[in-house]
Amino acid sequence: MFEDTFAQKCQIYLVFYSLIRIFAPNMTENLTGEAHRPGRIEVVCGSMFSGKTEELIRRMRRAQFARQKVEIFKPAIDVRYSEEDVVSHDQKHIQSTPIDSSASILLLANDIDVVGIDEAQFFDKGIVDVCNELANRGVRVIVAGLDMDFKGIPFGPMPALCAIADDVTKVHAVCVKCGNLAYVSHRKVESDQRVLLGETTEYEPLCRECYQKAINEENERKDNNA
Repeated sequence: MFEDTFAQKCQIYLVFYSLIRIFAPNMTENLTGEAHRPGRIEVVCGSMFSGKTEELIRRMRRAQFARQKVEIFKPAIDVRYSEEDVVSHDQKHIQSTPIDSSASILLLANDIDVVGIDEAQFFDKGIVDVCNELANRGVRVIVAGLDMDFKGIPFGPMPALCAIADDVTKVHAVCVKCGNLAYVSHRKVESDQRVLLGETTEYEPLCRECYQKAINEENERKDNNA
């Protein structure tokens, strides 16, 4: 008697679950077992050479593999490796749309499941409202950017993006001086411009201690040359 009742309940459950998958797929779980979340903001931040863009590309590729509609945006000023593609330091790349203003994302992201944004620190403050609006529409938004500039100061809209994010992943480079986890991107060339595009010639990842040593050495050289 008990076995018959249990079997009937299982059959009812399977029929009910099948109907949900057909008529309300957003309520089911995906292949990884993670419950589908209609809209969310994910931020990947850290210093230069920490793998931020690589992680962004990995997540976007995964969404593409799941046959989701994706669109990736990057600041038009970032032409280091490509004028159009998002390219990581290890040369992984994915097609993107360069834009000058964050407002353009709302115009170009219609009927999109997943939006990726690279080098978010270079965008205007409106990027925060854009990401919020997209998430409220049910879009998954993945943002990658530098959390601090070369002086160790929070960079552009990144602090606000981290605050509103559903999930924040901080990735770390390795300090080129001692091998510990890097804290900041140290600028090796003389320039006070906050936005200065560059690679290993212009920047190096340093831990907090090695960064302080580098800054003290630079200040001593300036004092001696004064």
